[in-house]
Amino acid sequence: MRTPVTIISGYLGAGKTTLINALLGEDHGLRLAVLVNDFGSINIDASLIADADVDRIALTNGCVCCSLGDDLALSVNEILTRGTQPDHILIEASGVAEPVAIANALLNDSRLSYAGIVTVVDGSSFSTLMDDPLLKPQVAQQICAADLVLLSKLDSAPETELLDQLRQVGARTPTRIADMELSRMLFDIVPLPRGSTPAPHPGYVSWQHRSKTVMDRRALGDKLADRPEGLYRMKGFVLTSGGAYELHIVGRHVEARRCDADETLLVALGPEQRVSHAEIEAWWSGS
Repeated sequence: MRTPVTIISGYLGAGKTTLINALLGEDHGLRLAVLVNDFGSINIDASLIADADVDRIALTNGCVCCSLGDDLALSVNEILTRGTQPDHILIEASGVAEPVAIANALLNDSRLSYAGIVTVVDGSSFSTLMDDPLLKPQVAQQICAADLVLLSKLDSAPETELLDQLRQVGARTPTRIADMELSRMLFDIVPLPRGSTPAPHPGYVSWQHRSKTVMDRRALGDKLADRPEGLYRMKGFVLTSGGAYELHIVGRHVEARRCDADETLLVALGPEQRVSHAEIEAWWSGS
């Protein structure tokens, strides 16, 4: 019997990990294996998966569709050769990954059955991304690839204008996450045929930082307010004089919430046409 695989796609900061955590909390009765791909050498998203009992394998150091093909195959094989087989595998693709490339790679494994691509779209920032000529093609491609489009970060039903924009780029039946029983992702998707070759996406600069240094909490606020313009995504944990914080940056939006952490652990990303590794490092180190 083949093991079904669902790919969770979506641009940087769309809410993929939050979606997976919500799905793990539902009473669907399935044993799930979650394979997490992140864009830096420190895998933050794997540590944010809430269910400690779920199978997890972290893929790091790049975009799974571009540089981790072998790691992907090896990790799937590790899951499938364990003593207890999962009922379903979820692959959380990095925010810059092209899900069709992942799907095409998985179709070569006779032990797997393709169960569809779910693309998460941040409803609050979608229009801004569509107005960005550098990012629009990549975001649109992730949406076009999806068998199901789920809208995140909306407090109410999506406006007609947003739905029209999504349909114009090829979204199929976009649905707000809050309005959906998430286990439908595992049972109700009818995948479309795959096989197209995706267009290459823009190059990205990644940065990571790990330390035990405790930062003044006010200094952290000042630093975040003065971050490089091209730094689009940053996430992780920061030790401050006021305690540890879980940090999420998406575009110009910053969220910091209290957490338990014993070290500062951060990854950041931005289009290489707009920011450099040296700029990010100089900003964070204060040099």
